[in-house]
Amino acid sequence: MKNTSRRTMALTATAAAAALVLAACGNGDGDGNGNGGDSAAGGEGGLLEQLQEAGSITVGFAGEEPYSYTEDGELTGATIALHREVFSQLGIDEVDGQEVDWDALIPGLNAGRFDAISAGMSILPDRCAQASFSDPEIMYTTAFMVPEGNPENLHDMQDVQEAGVTFAAMNGAIEEGYAQDLGIDLMTVNTPQDGMDAVISGRADVYALTGISLRAMAENNPDAPVEVTDAFVAVVDGVEQVGAGATVFRDEDTDLLEAYNEAAANIIGDPAEFERVLGPFGFTEAERPTEDVTTEMLCEGDLPTVEE
Repeated sequence: MKNTSRRTMALTATAAAAALVLAACGNGDGDGNGNGGDSAAGGEGGLLEQLQEAGSITVGFAGEEPYSYTEDGELTGATIALHREVFSQLGIDEVDGQEVDWDALIPGLNAGRFDAISAGMSILPDRCAQASFSDPEIMYTTAFMVPEGNPENLHDMQDVQEAGVTFAAMNGAIEEGYAQDLGIDLMTVNTPQDGMDAVISGRADVYALTGISLRAMAENNPDAPVEVTDAFVAVVDGVEQVGAGATVFRDEDTDLLEAYNEAAANIIGDPAEFERVLGPFGFTEAERPTEDVTTEMLCEGDLPTVEE
């Protein structure tokens, strides 16, 4: 599973406004002096208005199927499809992408390299302290990729803990935190493909990621000598790690966040719309967030305790 979380500029002269619109479209060079830094200055033109004037938004993504990735040079994926629908409702017709490593997504957002994160990022307290998450959009469960036959008989985090095997997780992903909390021998990788390669080569006994991501990888690599376990909700210190992913904005971009939540609710809150937009990428009603899971509770780490 992964976990989740998060602009406004002062516009006066027409020439200055035009320059800032270009910056808001993700043309910043990542030095912290782009639209992210300027948006806190206030004024009459918030980021939402700037993006509407520009007609486009740039989102950061990590290249993880089926959330956000490129195929034949085209940006696609479930979160991209959702964003195209939602941002078009807000008068922003074009969604462009900038691919970065997973652990560079929030730093890149806050440095102004892009305007939002489109990666299905899990909502976690430490991430909420760095940026602002939309309402939940995708529910998560974890699964394992293991060698064919699952020789170590691994089905959940407790099995990994007891077996003392080498556990691979993506750098910055929620599964890395599970391993650290449970004292598991951890290998970090930069991409999902790196995780699969680690299992195939024998450098890792198991690679953990969201179930839907691992199933997609296995289907796309039918000759790889691996299999994917059934998905499960991880338990750490007696607490179920209920997970949900969301779009992430900078803290100062409240205008964009609020408008986004209102528009996205029309899709997330409607089972038929959720299936229409995200279904082509393998998402089902099981991945649609329930009303009792909120961004506030996940940001606070308010997770249910497993009954003994």
